[in-house]
Amino acid sequence: MALRTTNSRLSAAIAAALFVVVVVIYLTWHPGGNSPSTGSANPGGTNASGPGPNSVDLSNSQLSSVKVAPVEERDFPLEKEAVGSIDFNEYVSVQVFTPYQGRIIALFAEIGSDVKKGQTLFTIDSPDLLQAESTLIAAAGVLELDRKNLDRMRDLYTTRAVSQHDVEQATSDEQTAEGNLRAARDAVRIFGKGDADIDRIIADRLADPTLVVPSPITGRITARNGAPGLLVQPGSAPAPFTVADIDTMWMLANVTEADSPVFRVGQSLQVALDAFPGRVFEGKITAIGTTVDSSTRRVLLWSEIKDPQHELRSGMFANFVISLGQPMHSAAVPVDGVVREGDGTMTIWVTADRRRFTRRTVRIGEERDGYRQILDGVQPGELVATEGALLLSNALATASQ
Repeated sequence: MALRTTNSRLSAAIAAALFVVVVVIYLTWHPGGNSPSTGSANPGGTNASGPGPNSVDLSNSQLSSVKVAPVEERDFPLEKEAVGSIDFNEYVSVQVFTPYQGRIIALFAEIGSDVKKGQTLFTIDSPDLLQAESTLIAAAGVLELDRKNLDRMRDLYTTRAVSQHDVEQATSDEQTAEGNLRAARDAVRIFGKGDADIDRIIADRLADPTLVVPSPITGRITARNGAPGLLVQPGSAPAPFTVADIDTMWMLANVTEADSPVFRVGQSLQVALDAFPGRVFEGKITAIGTTVDSSTRRVLLWSEIKDPQHELRSGMFANFVISLGQPMHSAAVPVDGVVREGDGTMTIWVTADRRRFTRRTVRIGEERDGYRQILDGVQPGELVATEGALLLSNALATASQ
């Protein structure tokens, strides 16, 4: 019995000694707990000589997947961007109505046609014009009769065949007829008739009810709702024609409520359109909405865009950029070198020896030409991972798990 107890104690002592030897050998060949030939991470930071809680050591094979470059300094313009659509400038867009009731006789323009100011758009058969011309013809006839009567009265007065009162009455009648004729000429002139047309109506004693409706401005036909035989009324929608001056167009944009305070009337802007890649149209802000849309929380903004070649079309999709001040000189890192972590923070990976990389939280700004502006967290000249930053973040996350 004593011999069995002694053997048990001896076996336990031998096992303990072997365990100590194994631990010593393991710690001797594996000081970091990982093979030196593979990438390693120590999120606990228990080994002072190994990587810290936010660091990753890369093996030789892993280094080929990561590119390193010093942090640059670049100019980042202070700009705001928004999207919008092209529309006609309503300040120089005119709905052309007939000034008097009538039926359309003919139309002389199509949608998309360019017209000059004064060019005939359509004609109507106008009873009002017919009445005005009839009054003109009658007034001209009365004046002619009164003038003959005045001449006769003057001849008779020389022989004392009539009294002075009769001459004065004839003079008054002639002057009244002249006033009536002038009023009748003005009434016909309102319909767009010139003096030559009026003189011809009087000479021919022929009333023409055809009313010509011209274009009030030079521009492009943007809508046509008239048709021959259609009865039209003054101001009754829809207008037979709509003409817009297309030398300038509008861009209507909805900007966010947060961005709206930085915009000012008169600010210059540049507009890019998908229809004209690589081209920039110049413009300026002409008006800013006074209300915020309750559903989208956006503010409507009007911009006037110069279009001397008449290339823009209503409804085109547009992007605009407006400069808010002088460019800002800041540290810059390629976009692939910045990682958005799961908690929303933005990080980069900094290295001093191109093998051990440390994650660092930064505050970012604008993005331009493939670079991200770094407002805080890194200094120009520091070495950072410009490619493979996401690989480093994934390696650290895997090691942590």
